[in-house]
Amino acid sequence: MILNQGYLFFIFVLNGCLIGIIFDFFRILRKSFKTSDIITYIEDILFWILTGISILYFIFVFNNGEIRLFMFLGIAVGITLYMLIFSSFFIKINVTIILFLKKIIIKILKIILIPFKFIKKTFFKPISFIFINIRKNFTNLFNNFIKITKKNKKIENNVKN
Repeated sequence: MILNQGYLFFIFVLNGCLIGIIFDFFRILRKSFKTSDIITYIEDILFWILTGISILYFIFVFNNGEIRLFMFLGIAVGITLYMLIFSSFFIKINVTIILFLKKIIIKILKIILIPFKFIKKTFFKPISFIFINIRKNFTNLFNNFIKITKKNKKIENNVKN
């Protein structure tokens, strides 16, 4: 009986460590990528859903659905041990890895996009130049037309008077 409860306590300490890892996973995401408030809320909801599923799974698989106080004590001990011993190390390593991979991916994307930049410069620059000049010419024509129209109105007004 006591051996079984010790085993269950140890299992729930491991569950607490798992919950700490899940928590740190979301912290790592927040430190590595800028997220909006809505994404943060969604991450928080996901954390609580995953935590609840984890706890319920452990309760049903290892203790046939019976809830005991020492299980929650084991979870608290596991989370505390994980946060005190492993959390900062786990976060530093993973943030460093993710930021390194992020830099590599950005460099690879820049290399991949070089031909597209060339295509943009060679084909779209002249086209945009043509459209810009056409727009300028039409604007000048329109402005000249307005000036001429205003002069004509002044001349008509002078002739009438």
